[in-house]
Amino acid sequence: MKIADTSNMLLFIPGCKTPEQLNADQASCNIIHSQIAGFSNNYWELRRCRPKLKKLRKLLMEDPYEGPDSQKDQTLTFSKYTTEDLLSLIQASEEEILHQLQVIGACKIEGYWRILEFDYEMKLLNHVTQLIDSESWPLSKVPLRTCLEELGSLEPREMIEHILLSYGRKYTDDAGEVYFEMREDKICRAIAQMLLQNAVKFNLSEFQEVWQQSVPEGMTSRLDQLKGLALVDRTSRPETIFLLKVEDLPEDNQERFNSLFSIREKWTEVDITPYIQDLCAEKQTVGTLLTKYARSSMQNGVKVYNSRRPIS
Repeated sequence: MKIADTSNMLLFIPGCKTPEQLNADQASCNIIHSQIAGFSNNYWELRRCRPKLKKLRKLLMEDPYEGPDSQKDQTLTFSKYTTEDLLSLIQASEEEILHQLQVIGACKIEGYWRILEFDYEMKLLNHVTQLIDSESWPLSKVPLRTCLEELGSLEPREMIEHILLSYGRKYTDDAGEVYFEMREDKICRAIAQMLLQNAVKFNLSEFQEVWQQSVPEGMTSRLDQLKGLALVDRTSRPETIFLLKVEDLPEDNQERFNSLFSIREKWTEVDITPYIQDLCAEKQTVGTLLTKYARSSMQNGVKVYNSRRPIS
């Protein structure tokens, strides 16, 4: 909320009635003398703000789901959250929360929202991609029913369907059969994260070779699939790549820029955009944020941005 001024003085009158509340059948109108209790020249104005959704992942990551056989899930009691719980804890609308739950790949298990532990998620994805390879299915037509029949003995059916929903686009053919078109970019991105998560830095050319060998046959890995997930350092020799996930960065604007400029002193707009795009409020652009929080200069004919304030 924000205080806004008004040129019309607002009067506070106890027991005041609006014209609609007065009896329209009265034959004559009487003048009522009222006492003014107070006045104001401003009012509270509601302003749409960016939802605070980073806390959502943080809450769900307190207890990631490691599968039905996980001893931790069976023995320890961690906080688990229903939709109602999240609505009371997160500064966002129900629509915004449900959309973000879909974005982060959360699923409902026994009435609670859970995020899959990354290794378990990769295990499920590997089951699906291996089945696709063994059956020689086209990546654009993966049958749900057969996947559930073949993999149901290995993992819960709802988990198999969840991983297909997370990494594919669901559709129904003319005969009513449900299929999935697997999303190349998202699968390649997940495999890249798996390769990068245990390395501080990776030789770029070696990484690209290993990455392409690791993705399912028929898919092509590309660096533009890693926006907001990994950062390439082209100034080092040899060139390197390392994991830098946008969801791990601070949610506050100034803190986000401080964190980014402590990682790298100068950024091109192309490199920094994936890491600040989510900070843009309604009708705000990346360029506006850069103007406010960064200073531009030219370096070898390329515009770069550095911090407006010293970074400790």
